[in-house]
Amino acid sequence: MTLPATFSVWTWVCEAGLSKASLSTTYFDGRSPRAQPGSVCIRDDRLIIEGLELQRCVSMSRIGWPERTSHGIRICELPDGATLQHADGPEWDQWWRQNGHTDSAVVRWMQSRRATLTAAMACVALLVAGWIWGIPLATTLLVRTLPASVEAAIGERAFRDFERLMLGASTVPEAQQAEIRQRFSSMVEQAYRQGDAPDWTLEFRTASALGANAFALPGGIIVVTDELMDLLIGRDDVFFGVLAHELGHVRYRHGMHMVVRASLSGALASLVLGDVSTLLATVPVVLLNQAYSRDAERQADEEAARVLHSNGTSPSIMAELFELLRKAPARAETAESSDHKVTRLGIALSSHPADAERQRFFREWRAVSERNDGDAR
Repeated sequence: MTLPATFSVWTWVCEAGLSKASLSTTYFDGRSPRAQPGSVCIRDDRLIIEGLELQRCVSMSRIGWPERTSHGIRICELPDGATLQHADGPEWDQWWRQNGHTDSAVVRWMQSRRATLTAAMACVALLVAGWIWGIPLATTLLVRTLPASVEAAIGERAFRDFERLMLGASTVPEAQQAEIRQRFSSMVEQAYRQGDAPDWTLEFRTASALGANAFALPGGIIVVTDELMDLLIGRDDVFFGVLAHELGHVRYRHGMHMVVRASLSGALASLVLGDVSTLLATVPVVLLNQAYSRDAERQADEEAARVLHSNGTSPSIMAELFELLRKAPARAETAESSDHKVTRLGIALSSHPADAERQRFFREWRAVSERNDGDAR
């Protein structure tokens, strides 16, 4: 049998029925932008490509086959950088199926509206679960493993930034500051007789933007404003109860929990919205704009009550604090500086919710504590 000059053995192989179907397509050699028309067919696990200036036979396993999509051309990648490009996607898919091939499970799943909707709902459910349960759990685990030196460095940096933003030098005499530190140290020792008290340092500053306030930073720095001392003149027990409350935040590392939780929230948001800057580099911003959770406040209140009770003072005196703060002159919500505003400090004492529940807690602490002790016995 004599074949015409323009009819090669490759075309004969395909048209002789040895392949289930052939397809006219376009070939690019990977070196030149010139397109070459040709046809392809499959025989014995090989792709046969034939054109006027082209005759190739490539093993199917060495080819990068395109996946089926709703739109777009099909690009088939050959091992030497050459490609087959077919503008009619549905035609290519039909030829592929006629040769006995089917889409992978992943492609079929991606092409299914029901499967896509199910996947979207699963992603939303996963994100919600991560936000509600995953981030708090991860925060607790990370804070437990975080070295104390790292937490102290973060707290020190935050304190210096707060000094720059809103704190000024205290007018309280050094001797009085030393006396307060010594008295509070004795109270802590009395409350922690096992020597397991958290590390703490007490700093006195003035802060017109905060008014009568106190707050605790990661690493154990407790800041007290001169305005709070002026408010509590003659009410030493209440003042030291405030310090004990802030010591509770230190003990349970609530400030560090806030920073880590905000950072994890930012990381989760970056998965959805794209890259965001790390929040660990903006600790003051985190602490300025976030408040302790209600559970954190309960823990700190419990610690204040325990420290006061250990030193022979009734925790009920703390209920007076809320009334004093409520009656104190209102402070501005923002304080102007040369080029920016300082917003309210969410971790500060007067930003806490002075609700009836907390007042009732301190008033009834002794009865509740005695009842719990009786139940334990």
